[in-house]
Amino acid sequence: MNISRVMKKNTPTIHDISKALGIDSSTVSRALSNSTRVTAKTKDKILKKAIELGYQKNTLASKLRTRKTNTIGVIVPRISRHFFASVISGIEETAYDSGYDVIICQSLDNLEREKQLIQTMHSNRVDGLLVSVSMETNNSAHFNEYKKDGFPIVFFDRPFMLKEYINVIIDDYKASFEATEHMIEIGCKKIVHLRGPKTSELYNRRELGYKDALKNNGLDIDDNYILESRLMKEDGFELANKIVSLGNIDGVFAANDTVAISTMQYLKEKGCHIPRDMAFVGFSNEPISAVIDPSLTTVRQADVEMGKVASLLLFELIKNNTNKINNQVTILEPNLIIRNSTSKFAKK
Repeated sequence: MNISRVMKKNTPTIHDISKALGIDSSTVSRALSNSTRVTAKTKDKILKKAIELGYQKNTLASKLRTRKTNTIGVIVPRISRHFFASVISGIEETAYDSGYDVIICQSLDNLEREKQLIQTMHSNRVDGLLVSVSMETNNSAHFNEYKKDGFPIVFFDRPFMLKEYINVIIDDYKASFEATEHMIEIGCKKIVHLRGPKTSELYNRRELGYKDALKNNGLDIDDNYILESRLMKEDGFELANKIVSLGNIDGVFAANDTVAISTMQYLKEKGCHIPRDMAFVGFSNEPISAVIDPSLTTVRQADVEMGKVASLLLFELIKNNTNKINNQVTILEPNLIIRNSTSKFAKK
């Protein structure tokens, strides 16, 4: 038995549809590609026959011809974080509507892993990348290599302010300023800031907002009150001990909810009453922040919107076949959600 003949017989082609309808194969091809050159009536007739015959478009061959994969890559620090999961939701929704597939990877905030992921995406020739850089990322060499071959990149959440790159971020400075000022308004005077690594522009902006709020309200800036970590759950124990050793701290503004909650738990075990003894504000509005005791005041980021905006910008670059742009920054508005960890009525 000739296997190739059996496969050909059982796998309908454009020519089979053409023969069945007596319509030129080029017209059939245009109709299946949704070309405007084919009338709606003819297109409908061809599509019905294609379904009847069980025709399936050879997407691989199409991608090879156009040198496009209709796939984008997304690299985030941690998929487990609610914020990134929500951003991805916005990306996937927009990608689906635009006819793109999405490959999602996580760097785990590791620079070497991020570099390997970029190489993998490059090898698979994804049409473009959406990236939230790792905490360790301090240069653009691996991104430049990808862009040099004509592929566009859009950065989101963690800004990467370099010429000819697009960034979609929230106003981290404003969010941190308002969060710190809120703590001052409820009576806090000695506020510790838990920040991420100094290599990250995002955490530098949040620290600046914290400092300017203190300055604007006539409070001294004490560098001993700025504690750096990777903002992981396991950092909470050490940070709680440092806060206790500083003495008389009455407020903590953390650069993410994960470390805020962990530090709160350890301080509570040491007998600290929150918010009466020490108020807390986090950042990112993780779902757990609303249900812990006390519920955590935090900053809500425009997560789903960020995913939609970033992906639309990337699709525009892909459509225009360009990876060049003049340092465009889209800034989305954050929102402070006030909960029990900064209750005015619980402060002394």
